Amino acid sequence: MLFVCLTINLILETSKSLLIGGSYVVIIISLIPLIRQDYWIFRVCEYPRLQKLFINVVLLLLLLLTFEVVSLHDKVVAVMLALNTLHLTYQVFPFTILSKKQLLGTSESYPDRQIGLFIGNVYQHNKKTKEYLNCIKSRNPDVVMLVETDKWWAAQLESLHKIYPYHLFVPLENTYGMMLLSRFKLHNGTVKYLVEKDIPSVHATIELPSGDKVNFYGLHPTPPVPTENPRTTERDQEILLVGKEAKKSKLPVIVAGDLNDVAWSYTTELFSKISGLLDPRKGRGFFNTFHAKYLFLRFPLDHIFCSNNFTLIDIKRLPSCGSDHFPIYIKLQFSPEKAAVQEEPTADQQDKKIAEKKIRKAT
Repeated sequence: MLFVCLTINLILETSKSLLIGGSYVVIIISLIPLIRQDYWIFRVCEYPRLQKLFINVVLLLLLLLTFEVVSLHDKVVAVMLALNTLHLTYQVFPFTILSKKQLLGTSESYPDRQIGLFIGNVYQHNKKTKEYLNCIKSRNPDVVMLVETDKWWAAQLESLHKIYPYHLFVPLENTYGMMLLSRFKLHNGTVKYLVEKDIPSVHATIELPSGDKVNFYGLHPTPPVPTENPRTTERDQEILLVGKEAKKSKLPVIVAGDLNDVAWSYTTELFSKISGLLDPRKGRGFFNTFHAKYLFLRFPLDHIFCSNNFTLIDIKRLPSCGSDHFPIYIKLQFSPEKAAVQEEPTADQQDKKIAEKKIRKAT
């Protein structure tokens, strides 16, 4: 009997030690992104914010409900977990349905001022082209932007040329190829290499059936991982350069693509302020697009931002079609009268200073 009691006590003590240790790990990982360093180990910790929140809540409940919180150390850990829960909740709250919508929905329909966009990372080594074609056709978008398209993918998608007569193709074998296909006229379509010589972005002016024109920017910068790029410097520079250009635009603006950054990151928030563009996900949901094959490891990496003279008709995450990314579909309406009532994000002097420093640092 004594042996059983000692064993149970040992198991409980070990379990509590593991729980306390896990609590410290989660708290540290939650605080690391507050260190404004460009190296990947600091930046990737921004990604699993939802996962950190879930684990943090579970650890707090286990500590309070399973073990006696008696010692000062136990109480300190419990308080830190509680504060971290509030910290993480505050960070993800703007992307919940409880938060205010940053981009308004529309109650009036003007079909000639509407644009449907399909944005997808096909995953270059994915061979399920039929599924991808069916997914595109199921939404019947006006504009399709695909990334990780090599020559093989470009050949497989030739059937789309009849539907989308206007296009920009950059087939590359380095997983950074891009395709922009449009039912609407494209003006001044160009491929630019803003930061790195082998990482393109597409820039074009799209003419809506109404005659209104929209400046479109399609991006796919490198992710902050050791195998791709150990720093976020180049990624941040490309995103912020486009943000500055979008701010100067006299036309409505849409920026889209796989930014290899999460919706709530410091850089994405800075981009939104520098560009003045709105995030349609805010107040509607996370729309996690990566990783399609692992439920617990999903982050919102694929983005669509627009100027405040648009309103939202529809936004959906679509099936993965064999890729590690889910495509995303959005339908917007050009509503210039709404610009007066939709507050655009603004950058203060400190934001502008940080943005300029990031841009110069990469050059």
